[in-house]
Amino acid sequence: MNKNILILSGSPRKGGTTDKLVEAFKEGAESASNKVTLFRTADLAIADCLGCNYCIDNNGTCIHKDDMVAILDVFRNADAVVFASPVYWYTVSAQLKSAIDRTYAVPNDKTAIKHGALLLTCADGPEDHAEAGAVAMFKGILTFRKWEDAGTVLVTNLHNISDIDGREELEQAWELGRGI
Repeated sequence: MNKNILILSGSPRKGGTTDKLVEAFKEGAESASNKVTLFRTADLAIADCLGCNYCIDNNGTCIHKDDMVAILDVFRNADAVVFASPVYWYTVSAQLKSAIDRTYAVPNDKTAIKHGALLLTCADGPEDHAEAGAVAMFKGILTFRKWEDAGTVLVTNLHNISDIDGREELEQAWELGRGI
């Protein structure tokens, strides 16, 4: 069965390592005839969540009228969501985090999402740098949303854009996309 897959990519660097990882995942997913919708959150106007609960009182409509409206429309009908980001200070980029926070507007019973995946790039070597924040946050989202963990691909030691070229993690991302 073909799936609707939403990718939220938080990299502010076009053509960087996160984009390359996302492209590998996307190609794998599309090779299995899935529909993939990609949003580069750094290129969009997405206001921070105010925690005001306007969305709860107004059937999932956020008080902000910005680019997040289009993302939430796809989010409601997605079968799977993929968060992709460089690791900044142990967690995902601010651009991605704002979008994740704003998905609060859509309660679990108002979306078809069953799976979540995480794609991370990191300049540092130790995996625990990403696991301390980004992976822990992702696992918390999975628990809260009651989504199945489709998988995580973490690529470390990326100091230059070309450092990701030829890495086995690109194949892992492709396979994750194909199998999600």
